[in-house]
Amino acid sequence: MQSTALTLSPLTPLLRPLNKNPNHRYGSLWNLSSLKPLGLLRSINGLSFQKASHLFSCSRFNARRINESFLISDGRCDGFKVRATPVPGNIGDTNDSSGLATSMQLGAMFAIWYILNIYFNIFNKQVLKVYTFPATVTAFHFGCGTLIILIMWASNLYHRPKLTRSQLAVIIPLAIVHTLGNLLTNVSIGRVNVSFTHTIKAMEPFFTVVFSVLFLGEWPTFWIVFSLIPVVGGVALASFTEASFNWIGFCSAMASNVTNQSRNVLSKKFMVKNEETLDNINLFSIITIISFMLLVPAAILLEGVKFSPSYLQSAANQGLNIRELCIRSLLAGFCLHSYQQVSYMILQMVSPVTHSVGNCVKRVVVIIASVIFFQTPVSPINSLGTTLALTGVFLYSKAKQLKPKPKVAS
Repeated sequence: MQSTALTLSPLTPLLRPLNKNPNHRYGSLWNLSSLKPLGLLRSINGLSFQKASHLFSCSRFNARRINESFLISDGRCDGFKVRATPVPGNIGDTNDSSGLATSMQLGAMFAIWYILNIYFNIFNKQVLKVYTFPATVTAFHFGCGTLIILIMWASNLYHRPKLTRSQLAVIIPLAIVHTLGNLLTNVSIGRVNVSFTHTIKAMEPFFTVVFSVLFLGEWPTFWIVFSLIPVVGGVALASFTEASFNWIGFCSAMASNVTNQSRNVLSKKFMVKNEETLDNINLFSIITIISFMLLVPAAILLEGVKFSPSYLQSAANQGLNIRELCIRSLLAGFCLHSYQQVSYMILQMVSPVTHSVGNCVKRVVVIIASVIFFQTPVSPINSLGTTLALTGVFLYSKAKQLKPKPKVAS
C-alpha cells in the first residue's frame, strides 16, 4: 500500500538544526567569539586574533590537528602557540570505511523496507478476503500504529514533539486525506489483485504533476511530461487485460492516488514556518494518531461494530478462523507502521529523488512477490502494461533530477 510515504517525501522537509559554528573543526579547541578583548589585536596571515592569555595557560594548551598553519605569539610568558600538525595518512581509509558502513546500513534499511511491505500486502490481502470490512481493517491498522508510537514516546526511543495550534491546523487536513488514501487502497486490495492495485497506484506521478500545476503553478519540464506517457499507457493496458478487474477496485485505487498526491501538494502549499516544522517521523506519528481517532467512529458508522467479541463469535460459527484473523491483522498493522517508519528514516538519509526511485523498485518487488505468492494469472499483455507503467515511474524519478537550464537574459 500505501506508498503513503506521505510522499511525504515532499510532505515536509527535514528540519536540521543550523550549525552555529561553521568552522566546526576548531570547535573543540576554542570559540574565538567568546574571548574578551584585552586591548591588543595581532594580525597574522590576514587574520585578527584577540589576546586571551587570561583564559589559557601557556604550559597546558595543546593544539590538535589543524589544516591551516599559523603562529600566535606574544613574547611574554602568558602567550600561547598554535602550530599545525600533520594529518594522519590513513584519514582517507577512515572516510572510505565510514562510507562503506553507511552504504551497508542503507542497503539493509531498503531491504527491511521492501520485506515489510511485501508481508504487509500479503497479510492484508488475506484478511480482506475473509473479513470484508475495509474501514474497520484500516482503523485497526491505525490503532496498531498508535500503540507503537505511544510505546516509542513513553520509552524515549524517539523524542515526543510539542505541538502548536498552527501546526495542528496544518496537520488535521493532511490526516484526513491520509486516512482516505489508506482506506481507499484497502477497498481496492479487497476487490482486486494486489498486483493490479499497485499497478494502478503507479499513476501517482501523473496526479502529482496535475495538482502541482493547478494549486502551485509549477509547470513540468518536457522530460517529466514525456515520462508520464508510458505510465498512463501502461496502466491503461494493464487495466484492459486484468482478470480481476472491477470498477470499484479500479476507482478506489485511482481515488487513493488523488488523495495521496493532494496530501503531498497540500503539505507543500501550507507548510508551517521552518522553526516550527516537525521532522518526518513525528509528523507521520501524529498523522497516524489523528487518523485513528477520525476513522474509528467513521468505521462504526459505515460498517457497524465488526470487531466485538459477539460478532467474532458469530463469524467463528460460520467457519471463520478468528485466531488466524487476529494474528494476521496484528501482523499487517505492525508491518504497515514499521515499513512507513523505515521509509521516513531512509528519507532522512537520502535525497527525495533517490527515495522516489527506491519506492519505484519497491512497487516492482511487491507486484512480483504478490503474483508469486497468490499465484495470480498474468497474461503477456498485462505484464507488458505493468512493465511500461513502472518504467515510466522510474523515468519520472530520473527526470525530476534534471534541472531546467536558466534562461539567459537578452
